Amino acid sequence: MSHKAKISGSEKIEVIEKYLRGEDSLNHLATLIGVSMPSAEQWLQTYRSLGPNGLINTSKNTVYTVELKTRAIQDYLSGGGSHMEICRKYGIKSTCQLRNWILKYNGHEKLKVSGTGGTPIMTNGRKTTYDERVEIVKYCIEHQNNYAETAQKYQVSYQQVYSWTTKYEKNGIEALLDKRGKRKPEGEMSEVEKLRVQNKLLEAKNRRQQMEIDFLKKLDEIERRRY
Repeated sequence: MSHKAKISGSEKIEVIEKYLRGEDSLNHLATLIGVSMPSAEQWLQTYRSLGPNGLINTSKNTVYTVELKTRAIQDYLSGGGSHMEICRKYGIKSTCQLRNWILKYNGHEKLKVSGTGGTPIMTNGRKTTYDERVEIVKYCIEHQNNYAETAQKYQVSYQQVYSWTTKYEKNGIEALLDKRGKRKPEGEMSEVEKLRVQNKLLEAKNRRQQMEIDFLKKLDEIERRRY
């Protein structure tokens, strides 16, 4: 079997589209151009996830943010679909990449932005006090629910930040209380203390909303200047 040193993007697209039209088997098409079946299957995965442009040879690797990786991992782990379905949903080039991210996530390794050497995200959690959790949720809300940035700033896990923030937004400050252990439970806080915390988090929400209003006003001003 002859083997080409490099297959162009247009050749890859032609092979995959012939297969998808039912004109030939993928195995036979791979044999004709001298590539292995696993390579052809990878092209097919990439085509299905990213479309024809995903097979065009470029000088740069596809960049995946920590946010995207984490959403895709958690979507898969929560039963959101098969490896292939998750790849299609999030535009991931291959199921191998997704599997590798899942292994790292489950092994409590740090995920990084692909191809950029970006800031890692903590996947190991740590114990926190109630005041810490309040500050963490406050920061997350003020920063557009950027869980990855918040996790990095406070050196907690992405999952902890996500859990605390969503629990607070759904059930209020009571959701941030830790009632485990034999020490005095945080649930015994006075009403004044609870109101203080509640006001702090409401102020964070209000600041975020004001930022969004100011942003929309700015866009409106820009649009008016154009006309």
